[in-house]
Amino acid sequence: MTITSHLEAKELRHFMNQFFAALVAHREALNMLNVYPVPDGDTGTNMSMTAESVVNALKEIPEEAEITEVTSAIAHGSLMGARGNSGVILSQVLRAFSSEVGSSGVLDASSAAKGLGEAAKAAYGAVMTPVEGTILTVVRESAEAAKETHEGGGDLLTVVEAALERGKDALARTPEMLPVLAEAGVVDAGGSGYLLLLDALLNVLDGRPLPEAPEVSASSTMSFHSEASESLIEGPRYEVMYFLEANDEQIPSFKEAWSELGDSIVVVGGDRTWNCHVHTDDVGAAIEAGIEIGRPYKIRVSDLLEEAEEQAWVREQIAGDQEDSTGPPVPCAVVAVANGVGIVDIFRSLGVQKVIVGGQSMNPSTEQLLDAVEAVPADEVVILPNNGNIIPVAEQVNEQTSKTVRVIRTKGITEGFASLLEYDPQGTAEENLEGMTAAASQVVAGEVTIAVRDSGSDAGDISEGDYLGLSEGKVKVITDSLFKAVTQLIGQLVDGHELVTLIAGAEAEDSVTEEIVSWVEEQHPMVEVETHFGGQPLYPYFLGIE
Repeated sequence: MTITSHLEAKELRHFMNQFFAALVAHREALNMLNVYPVPDGDTGTNMSMTAESVVNALKEIPEEAEITEVTSAIAHGSLMGARGNSGVILSQVLRAFSSEVGSSGVLDASSAAKGLGEAAKAAYGAVMTPVEGTILTVVRESAEAAKETHEGGGDLLTVVEAALERGKDALARTPEMLPVLAEAGVVDAGGSGYLLLLDALLNVLDGRPLPEAPEVSASSTMSFHSEASESLIEGPRYEVMYFLEANDEQIPSFKEAWSELGDSIVVVGGDRTWNCHVHTDDVGAAIEAGIEIGRPYKIRVSDLLEEAEEQAWVREQIAGDQEDSTGPPVPCAVVAVANGVGIVDIFRSLGVQKVIVGGQSMNPSTEQLLDAVEAVPADEVVILPNNGNIIPVAEQVNEQTSKTVRVIRTKGITEGFASLLEYDPQGTAEENLEGMTAAASQVVAGEVTIAVRDSGSDAGDISEGDYLGLSEGKVKVITDSLFKAVTQLIGQLVDGHELVTLIAGAEAEDSVTEEIVSWVEEQHPMVEVETHFGGQPLYPYFLGIE
């Protein structure tokens, strides 16, 4: 095949399509690299959905469109579709890279090197506190290699090859920079997803095959496409994951054995350590296949039907949310992100004009937040993201609207509730930003959930299924019972405070809530307890301590 020295508009479209296809194929593998042990928006899913928005934007422009129109579509699509931290960083990379290509009028060695350099700057600029050992490091080092190679006279192919090789080296070193990655035995998920961008570019340049992708069956996983079937799962019911200690030469036969048991097979690793994933109806056989050739450990089994039911419930809530009224016009309105019928009702009672259903495991896109901002009858708007992973997405909205938008950087539901005590619909967004931020800061927020994977933490080792108490983004409590997780977390946080607010989730039992209230009354008689039904999935309790 003839090697292409540069790419024009049509090839650039193909490049983006190939990148999206690679992300879709590797989505499960990227999600498996996440090490934070609580339910949240996974990297592979967020990056895939961001790239999907790019592909959809390209479909909206004519096939014969000039390169500037193509690069504009890439920039706009990535911005509107950005979800979660990884999606926002990816969108900044694509916007900066495509802008340089559009200015140049062609994707060649010069614009590729400059584009990657601008992408690295934009990626770091998208994060308030950059951390090395993440996608940021991988993008920066790949850009440095591209620049060096171009300055040495390299053509487009050698520039991209150099960027990919340096990026791979940086990715391999991410565990050395982030102890949590080393502890989990994985590399950075976002960096892995970014390298697929360079793989896709090499594919278009000289026909180089994309990295081998795991077999993912759309019928056996929760599809993230809007046109997904309403049926919950039609394929294997269980997800089996484990690490496998085995000789490398035995892995091909192991994969073949697993192919007869299920699908969505991912087996990655080397040097006798393998990370293995399969969807199957025969859990025992999937584990025995590992025992036959080596030693499986850290075995995890998830029921896909339960997860699919949960996602179906969220989709129904989102569909219903589209019909919400936004109330009478006000000078300054509030848009909040929340999940759970009770929580939504509380937000509305506190004056929120529009609630976007989302949060852990379902991060809304920039476009969804922008649509909500445009829908409320106000010229000024404040957004309550109520989740740390949604804050960077919310902060992109102001530049996309003629309205004045400010983001209250709430990381939890109880912070959002507290902020609304200072909300003035007759004030400006800037005035509300100051008052609501101050009110939110008075709350010590906590949450309790169940670990979805093995991990490590400052509080000790975590096993899948443990109950976790979290506050300020850190694991504070690890235990084997919901009651102990809540009471131990309260015990750590309540000193010097007067009020504990419990927001009970969809799976919280009234008897457990009553036990918790009785414990607080007995152990901390000067502390008042308020309970509310939130109905949120995944997190049995949210806490607010004031």
